[in-house]
Amino acid sequence: MFDELSQRFEDAVKSLKGQDRITENNVEGALKQVRRALLEADVSLEVVKGFIEEVRAKAVGAEVVRGVSPDQQFIQLVHQALVEVMGGENAPLAVADQAPTVILMAGLQGAGKTTATAKLGLHLKDQGKRALLVAADVYRPAAIDQLQTLGKQIGVEVFSLGADARPEDIAAAGIAKAKEEGFDTVLVDTAGRLQIDESMMEEMVRIRAACQPDEVLLVVDSMIGQEAAELTRAFHEQVGLTGAVLTKLDGDSRGGAALSIRKVSGAPIKFIGTGEKVEALQPFHPERMASRILGMGDVLTLVEKASKEVELADVERMQQKLQEASFDFSDFLQQMRLIKRMGSLGGLMKLIPGMNKIDDGMLKQGEEQLRKIEAMIGSMTAAEREQPQLLAAQPSRRRRIAAGSGHSPADVDKVLADFQKMRGFMQQMTRGGMPGMPGMGGGFPGMGGGMPGMPGMPGMPGMPAAAGRGGGSRKASRPAKKRKGFGQL
Repeated sequence: MFDELSQRFEDAVKSLKGQDRITENNVEGALKQVRRALLEADVSLEVVKGFIEEVRAKAVGAEVVRGVSPDQQFIQLVHQALVEVMGGENAPLAVADQAPTVILMAGLQGAGKTTATAKLGLHLKDQGKRALLVAADVYRPAAIDQLQTLGKQIGVEVFSLGADARPEDIAAAGIAKAKEEGFDTVLVDTAGRLQIDESMMEEMVRIRAACQPDEVLLVVDSMIGQEAAELTRAFHEQVGLTGAVLTKLDGDSRGGAALSIRKVSGAPIKFIGTGEKVEALQPFHPERMASRILGMGDVLTLVEKASKEVELADVERMQQKLQEASFDFSDFLQQMRLIKRMGSLGGLMKLIPGMNKIDDGMLKQGEEQLRKIEAMIGSMTAAEREQPQLLAAQPSRRRRIAAGSGHSPADVDKVLADFQKMRGFMQQMTRGGMPGMPGMGGGFPGMGGGMPGMPGMPGMPGMPAAAGRGGGSRKASRPAKKRKGFGQL
């Protein structure tokens, strides 16, 4: 997400390094790079022009702060401008004075509107709301079935009158049901079209009149770039928008839609879809997104992801086990599954400041290694998971695990050796050797001590530490046969 845009912004900043101050002359080179970055990201031209002028006005003649270099000051100015162009602050959903709150979902076909409706229903459910999904897309084949399937998956009720009823009648009947049965929120999934046409807009106007919604959210595919600006403008002028949901940000998104929507319509982006899973929906925070675009990470989102999955009691129990060096393969498996629930390894690492430069190939290799390790642990008995020393003492056990997991005995030997090193390292971290994530018990969510296998840390079992990042010892990168013996586990 935004990788190319992030790289372009870094190139822009390089031209200011080594300068004494920001001047009209030296800032022009940086602004040209920023303009190119935004245009290549498919940001609307009118948004690019306004953005560049705003940064230029603030940069030229800006008072130099003691201890802050011109390139750092320029990054700060660009960050502020990005935050402003994306809306300034998080815009929560409106809440009706009298229940139910009605949310009308609109958009073009293929943007992921039905899935976004279900994702939002799950988000509201997690907040303690009782939501009703209304299937008012009567045109797309199986749209009603899709919403009903998703509703059953997330445990949220779906209302439908079938494909023969008029959409506005379905919406009105759904709201009436919600009032009678005490639902907090109604989410109306409407039909998309392959293009903006008059009949589609007229139908949306009728549905809006029947619903009297508190929110009209436009679901926009982030891949369409600056076309999002025209789409947003057309919907806003004829239907009236209160916000947007930006989908498919986990794909090859260049960022144009995220940077264009608010400026064009005045309506804020309220949520972003970050994956295909129904849980992959996040409230949109302009400041956090600006930090991600500039390669600064997004620790707050990482902590929020972790807090949904990790219980404080589990963190304290894990920290105690790490301090006592009793962390075993069952615990390690639990942590791997926790990370999976939070999202992809690559997606999580890019939320950590300074980790945006980790090679995608390395991350894919790491995820593949995690799958191999999980298969090996799955081939262990309960006793072997809890007492790794049993494997160290009996080669026949290691051979059985290798055969059962489809890997070689050497792979199992390496995992054991790396596990020993990782356990010792994490024990040191829990004793105050290294700060961890805020609120995470001294380390990566639920691990009490950090994320092994990342830059500057000994490798996760089966994974070497990232090369060239510093912090890892020469000894940590030696072949398994040169490591300490299994008897020291």
